[in-house]
Amino acid sequence: MTEKVGVYVCHCGSNIAGTVDVADVSKWAAEELQHLGVVVARDYKFMCSSLGQELIEKDINELGLTRVVVASCSPHLHEPTFRNACARAGLNPYLFEMANIREQDSWVTTDKVEATKKAKALIAAAVGRVVHQQPLNSLFVPIDPNVLVVGGGITGIQAALEIANSGQKVYLVEREPSIGGHMAQFDKTFPTLDCSACILTPKMFDVGNHKNITLLTWSEVEKVEGYIGNFTVTIRIRARFIDQGLCTGCGVCWEKCPKKVVDDVFEAGMGKRKAVYTPFPQAVPKYPVIDHDNCTYFLKGTCKACQKFCPTGAINFEQQDEIITVKVGNIILATGFDLFDAHRMPQYGYDRLPNVLTSLEFERLSNAAGPTGGKLVLKDGVTAPKSVAIVHCVGSRDKNYNAYCSSICCMQSLKFAHLVHEKTGAEVYNCYIDIRTPAKGYEEFYQRLLEEGTHFIRGKVAEVTNSARIPEEEGKLIVQVEDTLIGKQRRIPVDMVILSAALESRHDAKQVAQKFGISCSADEWFIERHPKLDPVATMTDGVFVAGACQGPKDIPACVAQGAAAAARVLSIIGQGEIEIEAATAIVDETTCVGCTQCVSSCPYQAIEFLTDMGKAHVIEALCKGCGTCVGTCLPKSISLKHFTDEQLVSEMIGAMQVMKSFQLMEVA
Repeated sequence: MTEKVGVYVCHCGSNIAGTVDVADVSKWAAEELQHLGVVVARDYKFMCSSLGQELIEKDINELGLTRVVVASCSPHLHEPTFRNACARAGLNPYLFEMANIREQDSWVTTDKVEATKKAKALIAAAVGRVVHQQPLNSLFVPIDPNVLVVGGGITGIQAALEIANSGQKVYLVEREPSIGGHMAQFDKTFPTLDCSACILTPKMFDVGNHKNITLLTWSEVEKVEGYIGNFTVTIRIRARFIDQGLCTGCGVCWEKCPKKVVDDVFEAGMGKRKAVYTPFPQAVPKYPVIDHDNCTYFLKGTCKACQKFCPTGAINFEQQDEIITVKVGNIILATGFDLFDAHRMPQYGYDRLPNVLTSLEFERLSNAAGPTGGKLVLKDGVTAPKSVAIVHCVGSRDKNYNAYCSSICCMQSLKFAHLVHEKTGAEVYNCYIDIRTPAKGYEEFYQRLLEEGTHFIRGKVAEVTNSARIPEEEGKLIVQVEDTLIGKQRRIPVDMVILSAALESRHDAKQVAQKFGISCSADEWFIERHPKLDPVATMTDGVFVAGACQGPKDIPACVAQGAAAAARVLSIIGQGEIEIEAATAIVDETTCVGCTQCVSSCPYQAIEFLTDMGKAHVIEALCKGCGTCVGTCLPKSISLKHFTDEQLVSEMIGAMQVMKSFQLMEVA
């Protein structure tokens, strides 16, 4: 049977029509591709519009089209749109093909003649391919309504509460002893200067006491298996050496513990904690953790003061890690960020010169619950600074470290300037590259700091030193900076320097991404499915990303993304089942030799080896149809539905024949 093919060429406003002669292309397709089965060819201003889709549906019903080709933008953008239009008219959506004449043609040249030729070749390729395409049926998988949220910062908290409040079960996994994340360390939040703990701790309490949330702190995900709707997740709950069934959180254990250690995590090295501790007074859960690496009992076999004084007998030095397995249908990753290590820029004197602090250290210094009770003092613990320099973009917007903007540094630095003014009345110098205050209320906050008398110096700081050149610099930190607004080098003597450090991806982001079957960018941030149209989904169905694990974000953006990811998950749960792409790999068991090359090469872990049969098997729900396994398989036992050799060769021949005909015309 000869197929009846309809070809539709989109103007895309002037995106395509401004370079490609779409009317000529449409006419050419109708006349020159009749031998391939083209019975109708039309051009329309916006094929993705409802009128454009109705045009396709009408022709399928009235002309009996058996194949459809749309020449427009990237299939990544509108392939689902046109597939759905075909399906509504009763045509199998896999009998549709898309030719990209925008990103691959009109947008890459200004030569209208050559662009028109290429458009014709791309359409000929699509028509040559589509006549060999076969109808496929999508796979539907049931959805387990339980959800896993990884990361207990503000993003994970928001996502977990949104889902739990809808009546669904949530497992919230956090690797630290308490939820709260970085936000729990902050003093105030910009631009409204709310107390960070005051707005965070009620949400933490809600999480800890919610009937639909199972909170797993001091825990990490070990392994993830399965696919959307049916994930099996293995979680390691590390030993706290505290029996949570007996512990009341009274605090006697850490009061009596004689061992003090520097708190490098929550207090950022600015304070100390005991060997048995909760990170901060409002911690959720309230149960402490015994630091195995610093506890005297584990080091020397003596002490046990906490056990002796515990009124409920909750201390258990024999406790072991616990491994649990949970079944979930969807996963949200909200693992947050790491702070740039200021040691990497020795020119700023961090950890070498006294009173050079990172942004997180200053947060703890200014926090009322911090090591100084919120008093801004120098390293001597007594003297208040009379002058402070704040260095923006430390590790950001620097091709030697991180080329990107960390998004929060400008507003964070403005907040620091305000806190210094408020608590000490000191002179404040903000050394910036550019001030970026784009969100609601941010510019107004910047103007407020100008009115408060903050000195703004536009220029990248070259060095922080204590080498005095004049008497006024003795005993001071000297900030060497070029002030580009006046065109001069300046040496600014100050008592304290605050380094507004960059936000970086977590140190183990690559390993986490591999574990969950997703990808990282060059900067090791998790990659979303589409930066504009699908910013919380990933290329692995059922795995979503939210907050600062995807890229630098402030608190409002993190909260919004946490809620967005929750909404996406709830929409999937509400469907009960979800449709999976039918263009997947398939193994010919009669020729498979069981070499397992395909198993190791699959980036989505979608191929398993059946030991009893000695054959490879594709888990269709996990397969993304990337074709890696097809290229790896030496005996050619794996084929890819919708991308067969016949289809691909016909596509290439279609394009080459047209381009050759153009060359012959030019010679003639």
